[in-house]
Amino acid sequence: MSRMVRVPGTGRGRGRRRARMRAWMLAVVAARRDAGMVTSEYAVGVIAAVAFAAALYKVVTSGQVGEELQGIVGRALNVQM
Repeated sequence: MSRMVRVPGTGRGRGRRRARMRAWMLAVVAARRDAGMVTSEYAVGVIAAVAFAAALYKVVTSGQVGEELQGIVGRALNVQM
């Protein structure tokens, strides 16, 4: 990802090199800022996923929902083609 950033007001020589270096450093910092999740964010995400899975399991294994799911699967398997 080499992208040249033009900085207005820079001439030739050392000033222009410094401006390019500064622009490059700012681009690197900006790219690192949103590079991904840190370990604590992964932990919170995993805990939330497990909690959601537990709640979904409770709902699906309840009596009324289980009967409805069995009825849906039974009707799907007995469809006339």
